[in-house]
Amino acid sequence: MNKALSYLSGKTDSPLLDLTIGQLLRRAVTQEPHKRAVVSVHQNVELSYLQLDQVSDLFAKGLVECGLVSGDRIGIWAPNCVEWIITMYAASKLGLILVNVNPAYRSYELEHALNKVGCKALVMADQFKTSNYPEILQAVAGDVGQCGVGNLKSKAFPTLKTLILISELSRDGYASFNSVIDIGKASTFDISRAELNVNCHMPVNIQFTSGTTGAPKGATLSHHNIVNNGTNVGAGIKLTSDDLVCAPVPLYHCFGMVMATLACASYGATLVLPDDAFDPVSTLNAVQKEQCTALYGVPTMFGAMLDHSSFSDFDLTSLRTGIVAGSLCGQILMSRIINEMNMSEVTNCYGMTETSPVSFQSATDDPMQKRVTTVGSIHPYVEVKVVDINGQTVVRGDAGELCTKGYSVMQGYWNDQQKTDESIIDGWMHTGDQGIIDEQGYCAIVGRIKDTIIRGGENIAPKEIEDYLVTHPEISDAQAFGVSDKKFGEIVAVWVKLKEGSQLSEQGLRDYCTQQIAYFKVPALVRFVDEYPLTVTGKIQKFKMREIMEQASDV
Repeated sequence: MNKALSYLSGKTDSPLLDLTIGQLLRRAVTQEPHKRAVVSVHQNVELSYLQLDQVSDLFAKGLVECGLVSGDRIGIWAPNCVEWIITMYAASKLGLILVNVNPAYRSYELEHALNKVGCKALVMADQFKTSNYPEILQAVAGDVGQCGVGNLKSKAFPTLKTLILISELSRDGYASFNSVIDIGKASTFDISRAELNVNCHMPVNIQFTSGTTGAPKGATLSHHNIVNNGTNVGAGIKLTSDDLVCAPVPLYHCFGMVMATLACASYGATLVLPDDAFDPVSTLNAVQKEQCTALYGVPTMFGAMLDHSSFSDFDLTSLRTGIVAGSLCGQILMSRIINEMNMSEVTNCYGMTETSPVSFQSATDDPMQKRVTTVGSIHPYVEVKVVDINGQTVVRGDAGELCTKGYSVMQGYWNDQQKTDESIIDGWMHTGDQGIIDEQGYCAIVGRIKDTIIRGGENIAPKEIEDYLVTHPEISDAQAFGVSDKKFGEIVAVWVKLKEGSQLSEQGLRDYCTQQIAYFKVPALVRFVDEYPLTVTGKIQKFKMREIMEQASDV
């Protein structure tokens, strides 16, 4: 008997939504106007769906008065906060394209991101952890205070005109977030008429994703992409308007923006932001305080909560479900999540930013063995296949590259047709992940064709780190790769060739990185070498470097 081919097609019994993000919010207002839409515990702020709709209208009108028009790109560079969500909804109503900037980005990455997509405005926090955002911006753009609000002129950022600061403090050259809302109050601009010119197939969001080709690429997503994916993810955990979703995951990432924020709006559920970034205690406190019914996180987050000395002090009996994503969750950890956190209906998800993001999700009643060895079953309206190196679909049980097709596939990489064409072939998004589909239709991810490093759920392109390291005057070459780590899944390791006479130390190299790139990209392991392991044809063998580092006694 011949085996079936590794091809799956999701259910199509419920139609996809033809709604913009703004319309999704308005629908929630119609159904649950006074239900809490978002609770920001660390800010001590809550907004009902009606209040969120109204304040995002005012902020949108203020943006219009600042000179933004449909199609303009507006960056959001901030940790988790209510203002992030207001900006997202306001931008969507105007036909603006929201550009998610990782809050950990430093000047080198910020300059690339904003210029790659031509941002016209930037909404930014005052600071986050050790980062002073205005100082980082000024290091690249110069003294923005001399330009006046809305009149930024910087050679480093030729398209950027307006800076909006999420802060109670006033700074020269910046408009405050609340002042833009005040401008909106005085504006006569008609938001409802503007929304008539926004359709669900227009681009609404750009998220930067790292592959193996160096600098992050801007995955461009439409309303249709992410509204429907959020809706389907919510259906996967049986969300209703009675649910409260605790989301310590970052809003700049699809996990926070789509799987949490838009999923909640789809069902009138409440989004709970426990802190500006993940902290185990603040997350546990938020679950207890707000009586959350769902909790999201990557495996390392759940591990940090379960292993915290004060874990037993918190009452988590309100929980029933949630999502573990970012990397596969092991059986021991999954068992603890279910039994010690009361999350009997927890699911795991698989996808990528380029597919909005989720393609596979386990069911709330899947057996434990399936939840820990697979990423579940295919999502509605999605097609997948597993192919060999010749592009031929393999039989069930054989490994190959996982490819995805359907409504969820991005529109492309912003201003990068070559990379788009390399990734999307005949409508199929080539994920670079090795997958196996079993006879029951469950998918297991068994490896990566690409060299992307995944550290605690963060995707890191080795070439991006390599390109930055060689800007150091004492480094002639560098090779970056991932090394297994119990806490983060993988950590960044580099082999570095120094120029003759260099006295650069490991700490000096890390200090150089800390100044310019995100903390999760800073190499944890550094080795200075004269040569790399090579094939007979001269190709660098990173797998041998990885083996050497993992076998070293100090790793």
